[in-house]
Amino acid sequence: MTIRVRKFIGMFLLLGLIVIWAFLAMGLAVTILPQVSKGWSMVYYAVVGMGWVLPAMPIVKWMQRPDPENAP
Repeated sequence: MTIRVRKFIGMFLLLGLIVIWAFLAMGLAVTILPQVSKGWSMVYYAVVGMGWVLPAMPIVKWMQRPDPENAP
């Protein structure tokens, strides 16, 4: 698989990850955040807002892998 194809597939994987992550974060926020203070809400949104980066790292590494030498 060429790097061009991996980037195309990875784009959709990352988009799906972000959409799923956002829905999970919203669902959790609706259940947890009404009972906590504003400070904890800010901490929650900071952690969840940056939290999608960790699951995205393997996808990005896979996308950036160089082509094999004998690839067409």
